Amino acid sequence: MDTALNLIGQRGIQGLTIKNLSKEIGISEPAIYRHYDSKIDILLAILDVFRQNTEKLYDNASKKDIPAPERLSLIFSRHFDTFSENPALIPVIFSEEVFRGEEGLMDKVSEIITRNIRTLSGIIKEGQKNNEIRDDIDAGHIAVIIMGSLRLFIKKWQFAGYSYDIKREGRKLVKSLKRLIIKGNSYEIN
Repeated sequence: MDTALNLIGQRGIQGLTIKNLSKEIGISEPAIYRHYDSKIDILLAILDVFRQNTEKLYDNASKKDIPAPERLSLIFSRHFDTFSENPALIPVIFSEEVFRGEEGLMDKVSEIITRNIRTLSGIIKEGQKNNEIRDDIDAGHIAVIIMGSLRLFIKKWQFAGYSYDIKREGRKLVKSLKRLIIKGNSYEIN
């Protein structure tokens, strides 16, 4: 997986081929085919690892006994950590257009997005119930706004050639998002 991600980071998804992967690893192409039937299977495996890590992250944040906006901050900061440590994930995670003709890949990305929005909506609903997050906007809509902001923010960083500190800039984004969603001045924004 690491070698596949490195290839994607260097050459884009199109550069991930069984031939290139076998050269990078130093094994024969048939050796890779013993584990994966195609490039699509490798991408599916990368998405599965990301999904599992994201599920753990969201589940852990959901269980924290802290205000909902802080749980959302925790989720985002962990995403920024993950992408900062492995920017090659970005072309895979945010490649819906490239995956358009591949039903399995589209299904996997859709599954990740659906679960993330459902979990975020749950945190937001709890925050609304606890008077921490404004309740004049549907929780699902807030979740989509937050997820869309994250996606655009990450893509902007990618297009800038990863040239700035995503963690630092991400903290600023999260602070702005919290200003948009918290209810009144129920607590100080960190």
